[in-house]
Amino acid sequence: MNFELSAEQKMLRDAAQKYLQTEYTFDARNKTIASDAGMSAAHWKQFADMGWLGLGLPEAHGGFGGVVELTQVAEAMGAALVVEPYLASTVLGAQALALAGTPAQQQAWLPAVAAGERILALAYGETDARHELRYVTAQARAQGDGWALSGRKTGVLGAPWAHGFVVAARTSGAADDAQGISLFLLDANTPALKIAGYRTYHGSKAGDLVLDGVQVRRDALVGAEGAGLALLEQVIDLGTVVACADALGGMTALLRKTGEYVQTRKQFDVPIASFQVIQHRIVDMFAAVEASRSMLLMAALHVDHADARTRARMVSAAKSAIGERARYVAQQAVQLHGGVGMTEELDIGHYFRRLTLFCNLFGSADHHLQRFAALG
Repeated sequence: MNFELSAEQKMLRDAAQKYLQTEYTFDARNKTIASDAGMSAAHWKQFADMGWLGLGLPEAHGGFGGVVELTQVAEAMGAALVVEPYLASTVLGAQALALAGTPAQQQAWLPAVAAGERILALAYGETDARHELRYVTAQARAQGDGWALSGRKTGVLGAPWAHGFVVAARTSGAADDAQGISLFLLDANTPALKIAGYRTYHGSKAGDLVLDGVQVRRDALVGAEGAGLALLEQVIDLGTVVACADALGGMTALLRKTGEYVQTRKQFDVPIASFQVIQHRIVDMFAAVEASRSMLLMAALHVDHADARTRARMVSAAKSAIGERARYVAQQAVQLHGGVGMTEELDIGHYFRRLTLFCNLFGSADHHLQRFAALG
């Protein structure tokens, strides 16, 4: 099997790295975070012009490529600490619609998402779910020629920026039943829908949705009624792989920056890089990064697998392994930088925050280890 990137994939990777390294600087990022919007409309438009916002979407709706292309761009974004909602919109929200949306829903939203004109988020999490996708208490009751949605969705990535949401709600069954979960497409301006936004630990934005009898038409249903869990699992598995690529980008950047720093920081008038114990720690960081790269490749090769159990096992294996290594690399980078590693003015601490959040995004290492074992 050939694991080499194609010429087109290499061009995409190189273009993403070059643009983000030159245009998406750490200082510019901090100004963006401090702005009222919290994201850069200019960068978002550039992402769209480069085709990044359509990756993995159907060609008929302005997309191209697949999971390999998604991971190449995500890795570059992780290295640049990008705060814009690439994972939230292009991967989670848009993919849910691409996989199960009606032709009318896809035509109304996907071209606009690929063009950077609309942001689509996936609202699936709840306070007591503990990363279990089947745990859904938000209710959708048939009412007239449509549905009435009530409940609360938490931790919705990109929520304050979203123009629409794909929302998981229960149309039948108990809170943790596998059957009875349905997905609905909502416009952000739908009456009785409230969005409580907040800034995440690493500078991006998320939010909670409060559904107080939100009225939607029957054609708002995404996919088959009551059969939304399989779709959620597929989309979240893809999102997990892309998040792993983002984390790998951050880990690689930390390895490089820490390697450069220990060459310049001196103790006893010599660079600390000359100390054997420091060399061992840098080598251990390198090993963690390269092992994570291999695990990401394995998961990416299986995320489209026809057998859902095989896909889930490989994704959980990767998330658990990369999560542990991301934590290790982030901790080592901060320790080797000393006190300056946690200052706001240096980017090392910001990588640490991003990787810390990644460790629990879509489930912790322990959660995925248990999932892997349960699917054995």
